[in-house]
Amino acid sequence: MSMLLLVPKKTWKKTWFDYKHGFQYHFVYLIIIFAVVAVHLLEVNIIDHFTTKLIGHNFTSSIQLIEDGAVYWFSHHWTPVLLYFFVFIYIVLYPFILWFSPLYFIITDERKAMKIFAYALVCIYAIALPFYLFLPITNVYVYYGSSSALNAVIPGVEQFFYVTTTYNNCFPSLHVAIALLLAKTISLTNNKRFIYLAYFCALCVICSVIYLAIHWITDVIGGILLAFAAFYLIKRFTKEI
Repeated sequence: MSMLLLVPKKTWKKTWFDYKHGFQYHFVYLIIIFAVVAVHLLEVNIIDHFTTKLIGHNFTSSIQLIEDGAVYWFSHHWTPVLLYFFVFIYIVLYPFILWFSPLYFIITDERKAMKIFAYALVCIYAIALPFYLFLPITNVYVYYGSSSALNAVIPGVEQFFYVTTTYNNCFPSLHVAIALLLAKTISLTNNKRFIYLAYFCALCVICSVIYLAIHWITDVIGGILLAFAAFYLIKRFTKEI
């Protein structure tokens, strides 16, 4: 269904040779993307536990002193409609756009978008990784011992979700940074429908991590700054944006 709604009709008129030639160009960027994913999974499942024990200190209390209970307040004022909506954004729409976008770039042969996405993803993760390893920040609902919005809507989903992240990889928010990256790269295409969806998703992701009491406001600001830092580096060194 997403193929029919988001991929331009003219794309399906290409020959097998066109797709093969395009894939050969995009293959190296796919390798870069999967390499970042592999490093992230290694960090989450192996390295993070070691470095957290090595540091022996959690810095969340410093953020809590600044923000107090601003984000935690939302967990006491959830409404069913908004709760289900933002969980859908966080669990369904964001992951869909994240993984559909590289496929879309390949199918439609959006070379500039694919190149920038891969390079900026490397920049974002390279900058964020030292923070995740050496500045443990626990997410809001875990810090306060509150219930999980994700589990409240989809029981047991956290068991799957936390295979790809940890409770203390919060600053800066990777969800926010990558959502903005997706909006930026998709805006380089001429697909207005997909562009509107990407910007809508980015805005909703920023709201969802706050409303669901997952990220601190500081994390969100860090994620926004992280995305713009990656955009600056790409523009500075590749002249692509």
